[in-house]
Order: sequence, then structure tokens, then C-alpha cells
Amino acid sequence: MKRLITKSPFYTHIIGAVFIALFGVALYVAATPPVRADDTSVAAGEHIIALHDDGAVKGFITKKATLKEALADANIAIDANDRTEPALDTKLVANSYQVNVYRARPVVIKDGLAATKVITSYRTGAQIAKHAGLALHDEDKAELSQSTNPLGDGASEIMTVTRATPFTFDFYGKTSMSYSLGKTVGDMLNRKHITLAQNDVVVPGVDTPLAAGLHVRLYREGTQTITQEEEVPFETEKIKDANQPANYKEVKTAGKKGKRTVTYEIKIENGVEVSRKEVNSNVTEQPVKQVEVVGAKFNYTGGPLNEAQITALGVCETGMTATRNSGNGFYGAFQFMPGTWRSNAPAEYKGVLPHQAPLEAQKQAVQNLLSRSSIYTQFPGCARKMQAQGVL
Repeated sequence: MKRLITKSPFYTHIIGAVFIALFGVALYVAATPPVRADDTSVAAGEHIIALHDDGAVKGFITKKATLKEALADANIAIDANDRTEPALDTKLVANSYQVNVYRARPVVIKDGLAATKVITSYRTGAQIAKHAGLALHDEDKAELSQSTNPLGDGASEIMTVTRATPFTFDFYGKTSMSYSLGKTVGDMLNRKHITLAQNDVVVPGVDTPLAAGLHVRLYREGTQTITQEEEVPFETEKIKDANQPANYKEVKTAGKKGKRTVTYEIKIENGVEVSRKEVNSNVTEQPVKQVEVVGAKFNYTGGPLNEAQITALGVCETGMTATRNSGNGFYGAFQFMPGTWRSNAPAEYKGVLPHQAPLEAQKQAVQNLLSRSSIYTQFPGCARKMQAQGVL
């Protein structure tokens, strides 16, 4: 006969109480979320930090004003070579932050025969090269790998730099220094995504090994059009200042060259351009005119006049009227007296009055006169006017 086990009311009460307590704890745990970076349920002045530290994730709440202070308060050490995103001096104003810590470590850079060790927090080859002050061309390759001899290398990571081959590339008439990791000329063209058209010619051939200093030329035989950008020169406007000496120059507005795209029709025979004709152009950037103030003051020290000065003198005296007879004993464009004229006129015109001689003969007489005297003595009134105008 089986025994029937009956549970007393007290036993049932105890079991129920334990169940309710455990169930309540489970409900509380389920209802209490972990600290997350996107959590906004924080008190005023508090900030939730979700820290990603080289793969490890940690969350904490802080009331500090900056990220540096918050990490120090959380006993998270940051070395001088370590790097954080955002930066350590970031002021904490938002409810939550995602913070990345990049720990610095030694990396050996092997660049040909040279080996350099740097302490860096950067993760890509380009970043590490820049941090180390190592110049890389876009075509150079920098690869990171684990060291097979950490004790010997002094680092667990090795960055190997493979330098691209430098060569001169004449690309449809435009020559520049270029670089490629290609082994042959054809490999170089493929790496640069250059497809040869039917009339294209590459010299040397595509099977030629690509070596440092090689000159590679790609051109197209026959008549073709090319479009290129060219500079447009600017104009210069000179403003003369009679109060400034002749060597004075002041740039009021600096000139700037413009730009234009121009299309040429060119003909290539055996790789040599034999003709070029402009077929279209478009100014994409207008040039800016340069404005200069230049000195126009002339310090006359005696002797013959230049063309501008002798013209100014004739205009001042008579309006440059060669046949002028003033009726007061003065004649010609420069108002000579007969005695002065006979002493300075060309030999063939000494027997006539000044206004009866050609203008060129009268000019020559002025130059002869001033070779022995001063304009200020012979023509005082006009000399003052010419000086005020900046001609003298």
C-alpha cells in the first residue's frame, strides 16, 4: 500500500512565499536595463559613457566636466601616446557618449633597407606612415603583419613599405613624374585603368619591364582633338601720378590670371605633332585687371627734350601751331625771336623766319637752343606749367 503524503497548510505557505520572492527578483532584474550609451534616463549633470577600449566594452556614469576627467575618475589610464575619439579635452554636455580608446603600441616600419620603430596608436598603414613622418605616394603599398620575432624586432607588429617604381609618363602630350607597382609597361597601364584605343601607340612596348627612370610615352596617331586648361593673362592699367618720381610704382589692385578650357585639333605623324588648330575655347574664370599707380614726375636736368616734352612745350606756347606769327616779334610754334632763330636753326632755314620753316626744323632749333641753355631760362612760363603737369 502506497503512503499518501499530504502537505500541511504551513508547508504550502512557505513554498508560495519563496516562489513569490524569486519571481519578484526576476521581474526586477528584467525591468532594470544595463547602462547603455544611448540611455537618457540619467540625473541632471550626469553622463553615460560607453567605452570601447581595444575590444573591451565598459560603461559607467560620470558627473565630470570633460572626458579626461571622467576617465581619470573611473581609474582608466590613458598614456601620452594613446588616442581617444572624441579627444580628451572634449567637454561633456550630452546625456551619453560612445568613446573609443586606441592604445599605442610599438610598430617597426621596414622601408627597403631602413627599419624604424615608432610608438603609435594608429591602425592603418597610411596613418602610421603619416604619424612617423614617412612620405608615401598613392601607389606605394604599406602592409601590416604580425612579427615572427617579437623579441628581436622589439614589436609585435611590422609595417612593410613597398615602393612604387618612379618613371616619366608622357600621357597624350602631358608629361609628369608617375609611379606604379606594375612589373611591365602593360601592367602599369592596367593598374592605372588605361585602355589603349585603336590608334594609340605606347613606347616602349607593353612587355617592357618598368624600371626607375624609364620614359613611357602614350600618343595617338592621326588627327584628333584634345581639351586642356590654360591660363588667361591679365591686363595692366597704369595710372600716372605727376607728384611721384619716375621710379615710383604702387599696385592698387593685384592682377590675377584667369582660366579657360581650350580644344585643339592636332595632327600626329610618327608620334610627332605636326599641326595644331584651336577649334573652341571657354573662359571658366575671368582674369582680374591689375591697377598700378606709377610716377610721372620728370626731374629735368637740362639738355634736349624727349618727344613728349617738346610736344608739351609747343602745345603750351602756341597749341603747336608752326605758322604762328604773333605780331609782337615772336614766330612759329615755339615763339622764337629772329636773332635766337638764326643762332639755332638748321643751316638751310637760317634765311627765313621761324614760322616759314617746317615744324621739324623748329623742333631741331629748340633742341639746339636747349643743348646750350635751360628750358627754365628760355621758356620760363611753360617750363613751370610742364613741371606741374609732371612732364618735367
